[in-house]
Amino acid sequence: MTSSFLQDSRYGWRMLRNSPLLTAMAVLTLGLTIGANTAVFSIVNSVLLKPLPIADPDRVMFMTETWNGLYGNMSAGNFVDVQAQSTSYSAMAAIKEVSFNLATQESPERVPGQRTTYELFGLLGVQPLIGRTFTADEDQPGRDQVIVIGEALWRTRFGSQASILGRTIQVDSQPKTVIGVMPAKFDPMQNHDQIWVPIAFDDARRAMHDEHYLLALARLKPGISVAQAQSELDAIGKREQERFPRDNQGRSFSVQPFQETLVAGYRTGLLMLLAAVGFVLLIGCVNIANLQLARARTRRKELAIRVALGASRTRLLMQMISESMVLALVGGATGVLVAYAGIQFLVKHAPQDIARIGEASLDRTALLFAITLTLLSGTLFGAWVALRASRTEPQEAFRDGSRTSSMHSARDRLRGALVVTEIAIALVLLAGAGLLIRSAMQISRVNAGYETHSVLIGRVSLPESQYQNPEQLQIVFRRIAEQAATLPGVQSAAVVSTAPMRGGFTNGLIPQGRSMELSNAIDSRFRLITPTYFSTLKIPVRRGRVFNDSDTSSGQRVMLINETLARAAFGSEDPVGKQIACCEADNSPEQWKTVVGVVGDIRASGLDRDVPPEFYLPLTQAPKESWEWMERSMDIVVRSSIEPTSLVPALRKVVENVAAGVPLYRIETVDERIDALLGQMHFQMYLLISFAAVALLLAAIGIYGVLSYVVSQRTHEIGVRMAIGASERDVLALVVGQAMWLTVLGLLIGITGALALTRLLKSLLYGVSTTDVPTFAAVAALLAGTAILASYIPARRAAKVDPMAALRYE
Repeated sequence: MTSSFLQDSRYGWRMLRNSPLLTAMAVLTLGLTIGANTAVFSIVNSVLLKPLPIADPDRVMFMTETWNGLYGNMSAGNFVDVQAQSTSYSAMAAIKEVSFNLATQESPERVPGQRTTYELFGLLGVQPLIGRTFTADEDQPGRDQVIVIGEALWRTRFGSQASILGRTIQVDSQPKTVIGVMPAKFDPMQNHDQIWVPIAFDDARRAMHDEHYLLALARLKPGISVAQAQSELDAIGKREQERFPRDNQGRSFSVQPFQETLVAGYRTGLLMLLAAVGFVLLIGCVNIANLQLARARTRRKELAIRVALGASRTRLLMQMISESMVLALVGGATGVLVAYAGIQFLVKHAPQDIARIGEASLDRTALLFAITLTLLSGTLFGAWVALRASRTEPQEAFRDGSRTSSMHSARDRLRGALVVTEIAIALVLLAGAGLLIRSAMQISRVNAGYETHSVLIGRVSLPESQYQNPEQLQIVFRRIAEQAATLPGVQSAAVVSTAPMRGGFTNGLIPQGRSMELSNAIDSRFRLITPTYFSTLKIPVRRGRVFNDSDTSSGQRVMLINETLARAAFGSEDPVGKQIACCEADNSPEQWKTVVGVVGDIRASGLDRDVPPEFYLPLTQAPKESWEWMERSMDIVVRSSIEPTSLVPALRKVVENVAAGVPLYRIETVDERIDALLGQMHFQMYLLISFAAVALLLAAIGIYGVLSYVVSQRTHEIGVRMAIGASERDVLALVVGQAMWLTVLGLLIGITGALALTRLLKSLLYGVSTTDVPTFAAVAALLAGTAILASYIPARRAAKVDPMAALRYE
């Protein structure tokens, strides 16, 4: 058996060399499609399928609070209570995502990290590279002067020196003793964190059931299911509502597998791309099957002679499959090279906020996937063609000539069916790409509500050890804004707690006239600003006034609200002069703020996101608690008349002059931020467009190949038609008509499939229905036009047939 396979393979290789054009087309098609599938699979495997590098990742859960159907972070009080009452978990840990000012010899550096409870490391089951993690005693106020750092920071900043253990480093201007180094794989929230310090809840924080800012992880005990854990959480949630009705009214808790939470935002898009590139592979296999069918047709007499000499059908079948597998293996080898280049390209150009995408590589799993695809592809187009070719009857083959060939023969109907399949699949891909293009066009027309061009943003975080007094914090940030405004090329400058497109904080607001219950609260985005903020971003003022120098800490408490909040709080009434409660402790005289103005809605969460209720408070009246929410951090917003990025050195100097040793970080323009937020959608769109373009090209090649073959087989028939009076136009219409018949049938099937499958794109679209008629019409027209072009060359060749030569053609 082995020797027969090797013999058939050698013979198949010689046959492939005898048809270099056909072989090259088939190898290129397989190489591109297998390579693209392997590259996308590598990304999907790295992001979605590969287990997290922690102990028993399936047992690690992500815990959230749920309020009004929305999932959110936990308060410290709720976390502590759930931890005390739950029996479903062997460990629970709370995390606060932060960043730290790390003092270095060159210049201060901002490093991402976490404040966390001591249980985190044991819960995830990852041991430090060197040293240890902190203990329960060190996770207490006053005993928390220890730090664990990441391997990357250890290598880049401390030269991989083992002597780092026990060394004191300055973090946020406080001395911290390094007690351990975590391996590079330890990055629980996939945020490239490099510093971990104890969160060290004090008694006041442990009793705080408001301020929901914690991420919570938990490890299920053996034998406990997710459903059982959720049932217990439901009971705890009800008890918490009864104990703390002011803060927990309508609030419950939810748990779900941690890995699913991390990849939830990418799953649909990546699986869509994998399905799309799989469709392209299917079209490629269909094309090769068509080529092989045509080639097998020309070898009918050869196969008939083999049968006449005693070859069995099984022997012919093995020979044809061996030849197909040789072709598939050459294509697969080419595909591996394409996959290697494709993975490098995808990792480089994909949005870097996609978790673990940088780990994608042509590893053992990806190679196994490529090999599997190669074998399946060879079997898919090889076995089918081999079965049909092995049915050759010697008598029929020796009688058969081109005169008996017809588009209506069984083989031609099969080739036509394959072309219909190609067109249908191509339409599905083109429809998906078209919907994403239309969605991108809709987003590009969205008015952000403010002027995004020529605006630079940078963030400043003041260390708690040096800046504790709220008045001192206000003075520093005001000075930064004032000095930034005097720089050459700067038109205006302001500071804001969180600039547009960078997330932010929310707070529940209760308008006057409503009872002080959580159910009446309007969840609204909060921004603390200096008065020049609106003029810097050119946000329009709809009613009333903006903040001014009279809005001092000793003056009337004021706020500005956006139009969405004005409607939610007061309907059609004029909100100016009305009051809203927020941000301070209950019964505080500073709790009620007077609305002094209404500003235009801005799309501060992204151009593809709805505008939420939003309110603004003056920096001079910042609630004391807000500095804790914001970690004493604010964004500098600068509008310039020159290239914004050229201002970076001068801005750094301003920050250094006002707050020595404090870095300016997260520097970008607003336009760059918008592009980053839309990066994932654009990445998916460009890839799907590429796959759809390849599918369209393959479909055109399929139509061309089938019609070229049909014309060559019907040369005699065409000559007869022309001899009895058919014109060139009649022949053109005949051939093009056959192409259009196949195309229309493919379009009908494809539209039906697209209407069903494009529903999966719903979460990725903006302002466009999954059944958008203009998109489907444009895609159908594009495919029809491509079919006409693909059929024109063989149709033109048919129309130029010499009747006398055709009548002699055999």
